[in-house]
Amino acid sequence: MKEAASRQDVAVFAAVDLGATSGRVVTGTVGPGTLHLAEVHRFPNVPVRLPDGLYWNLPALYLSMLEGLRAAARRTPDVTSIGVDTWGVDYALLGADGALLGLPRHHREARTDEAVPAVHALCSPAELYAVTGLQHLPFNTVYQLHAVRDRLAGTAAGTLLLLPDLLAHWLTGAVGAEETNASTTGLLDARTGRWSEELISRLEMPRSLFPALRSPGQRVGTLLPHVAEATQLRPHTPVVTVASHDTASAVAAVPAADGVCGYVSCGTWSLAGLELDAPVLTEESRAANFTNERGIDGTIRYLRNITGMWLLEECRRTWDREDAANRTAHDASSSLGALLAAAAEAEPFAALVDADAPDLLPPGDMPSRLRNLLRRSGQTPPRARGGLVRCVLESLALAHRRTLREAARLSGRAPSRVHLVGGGSRNTLLCQWTADASGLPVTAGPTEATAVGNILVQARAAGLVGGLAEMRALVAATQDVRHYRPRGDPSRWDEAESRLHGPAGQECTRREV
Repeated sequence: MKEAASRQDVAVFAAVDLGATSGRVVTGTVGPGTLHLAEVHRFPNVPVRLPDGLYWNLPALYLSMLEGLRAAARRTPDVTSIGVDTWGVDYALLGADGALLGLPRHHREARTDEAVPAVHALCSPAELYAVTGLQHLPFNTVYQLHAVRDRLAGTAAGTLLLLPDLLAHWLTGAVGAEETNASTTGLLDARTGRWSEELISRLEMPRSLFPALRSPGQRVGTLLPHVAEATQLRPHTPVVTVASHDTASAVAAVPAADGVCGYVSCGTWSLAGLELDAPVLTEESRAANFTNERGIDGTIRYLRNITGMWLLEECRRTWDREDAANRTAHDASSSLGALLAAAAEAEPFAALVDADAPDLLPPGDMPSRLRNLLRRSGQTPPRARGGLVRCVLESLALAHRRTLREAARLSGRAPSRVHLVGGGSRNTLLCQWTADASGLPVTAGPTEATAVGNILVQARAAGLVGGLAEMRALVAATQDVRHYRPRGDPSRWDEAESRLHGPAGQECTRREV
């Protein structure tokens, strides 16, 4: 009897975690003092360029997701539940009959140039921010929708589904909108956490597009029969709503104790900020381009998007192509480890860029664009790859410092530690330089924070773990984290900040919106 009870105290959950460059399915075993993850399937996320633009290849991602769930079933047939998280803002439309009306567009494609001023003509940036508290990004869902407003009026569009909601719909047939991802649309009221009826009406959008909202931990439905057959999972395996915006899941897994939680969720993007209990909707906050997105349990992720490891990823892609063309694809000097070693030996602060410069947003030849940006600012670009990598990482550390300090000033809440989670937590140089630049100790990890948060919300829904504090205590007790203390001369970072953005305390990098 004791053995049976013990088995019931431990369960296995499946997390589908889709990022902008890759996706994976992870299983998580959760029980008293136990949190163990196993990646069972990883697959690339390769957008497809069609004659009219750049799209996410959702059918390919869906097939890879099913393959991953089959791998999970082979490992543990009795999966307790499934949760899905992805990035924010991008969406698909379903027709009135439930059919998909085309592939979802990629947010990195510049197609909202005319939509942004058109939206602002109907509702000023200040009025938008006062309701939504959302950072201005030209690819926010509200602008994407306005860009296709005329086409939308001529279709039979019935429902808008953000990408995790679309995948949950394909698994279960259920329709809804999870609130942490919905908060990235620019159409959610930051105070109430509900769709803003006023904005939807004022921006002349069909109210019927926006489905009922769901909170993390709610049961979506069970697998459709053909999905259960394709995955070999139990026919009645439930799908549970998690914090479906990947950053919301990552922040849920931050191993923070009491006090103000400062974090950097570092992957393709660096999302740096504080966890608060209420939004900051001041005009000063809007001018500084901070966002108020929802986390679990009604928390607010007060943060700013920073172009993150995208800069290094794109450099490496370019260098890999160059090496392949020069028949040096297997040259060890082009590996990530060799590049970081060379960066560590390069001259400090020799070259710095604004990580948020618009020139750095699109895909393509990143090394050339970085060098052009440096020349335009009167700097001499590093000739060696290691010097350019150091430029990227020091510039990101400065961006983390600047954003965290401004978040503290605007919210009146100062963190005593920075939690750096996600793939960037593996980069020891970035972690140490973030500690040095910010003057705060950095706790790096968990690396798989998004999957951890996804699984823990499912485990809480199953009654295996308690509230947010208990979830985070379990992460701290079971996951590999590393600690970095500030070192070196802090005035060097002050000088670098002043050189890049003007005198200390002057914010020169934000564009007026």
